[in-house]
Amino acid sequence: MQYELQQVTQQYNGKTVLNIKRLEIVSGKIYGLLGANGAGKTTLFNILAFLEPPASGQVFFAGQSVFFGRTELHKLRQRVVMVDQYPIMFTTTVCKNIEFGLKIRGMEKGCRQAVIDEALDMVDLAAYRNASAAELSGGETQRLAIARALALSPEVMLCDEPTANVDVENQAVIRALLTRVNQETRCTLLFTSHDRLQAAGLADETIVLEKGELVDTSYENIFSCSLESKGGGQKVCMLQQKVPFNLPGSVPEKEGRGYRVYLNPDKIKLIQGEQQSQQRPGILFGTISLMMAEGEKVRLIVNVGVMVTVLLSVREYQQLRLAIGDAVTLKLRPDAVEWL
Repeated sequence: MQYELQQVTQQYNGKTVLNIKRLEIVSGKIYGLLGANGAGKTTLFNILAFLEPPASGQVFFAGQSVFFGRTELHKLRQRVVMVDQYPIMFTTTVCKNIEFGLKIRGMEKGCRQAVIDEALDMVDLAAYRNASAAELSGGETQRLAIARALALSPEVMLCDEPTANVDVENQAVIRALLTRVNQETRCTLLFTSHDRLQAAGLADETIVLEKGELVDTSYENIFSCSLESKGGGQKVCMLQQKVPFNLPGSVPEKEGRGYRVYLNPDKIKLIQGEQQSQQRPGILFGTISLMMAEGEKVRLIVNVGVMVTVLLSVREYQQLRLAIGDAVTLKLRPDAVEWL
């Protein structure tokens, strides 16, 4: 077990921003950490990187209890590296940016070059070794940040929104790179993201935070929404302020923004084709973007204008004979919708 958190909380100015009853992170896996801004993702990362102690609770790392006030904390920090969303590079060459951390850790000069070469090869930047880091593109800078982290041989790599500020081509490159890093080094990898489709395609497991607490599901399906009146006193929920959804069951009385709604993926019925009018309550139309086997379930990501996760049994999936790109109807029962 890489990490185990028990009853971990964090507070700022008397306000609880993190409240995790129990969280286990297995060595060698890739985890996607999802949640809205302010959900507690950065706070959790800072605790996992041993940069700040929790207000209460216990953190275990590699089976050992972590005492944040003790001198051995420095050694723990050397086993975990963080790759920032906006990595800062020194105004020198690509090679020297990687070498700096090795010097700080006391690696002999004769050993550094082999480590640098290996890291550059891993991220496909060997041709840029003598280039100025300031001249790299956004995607190349992110890859250099990963190489700089890899050179330190970490047990854990924490990546904050690794594809958020790069173009589409480099997003695919970075996703493939993170998978390769995990497979070849067995480094435990955690990344934050707002993109559920990316998380589903890259992560072995997904962790979802909502208002500092773990959501009791492996899938986000949590959307900000506004309520708007239609004819006859009916209210329509605009998922992410752009996708109209006639909600089944009861809805909040007041109109306006600021609502958040959870669509339970186990309680969404999937029907092939556009079977019913989207004007009816509980109906969404979309196309299948991704399918993944997960134990006794099959996880589908359906693009309805926003990405909605649906869980099917293997038997349901086999009966429907679904394929990526198929048009489908999602039908939600009233108990599939929860207001947060």
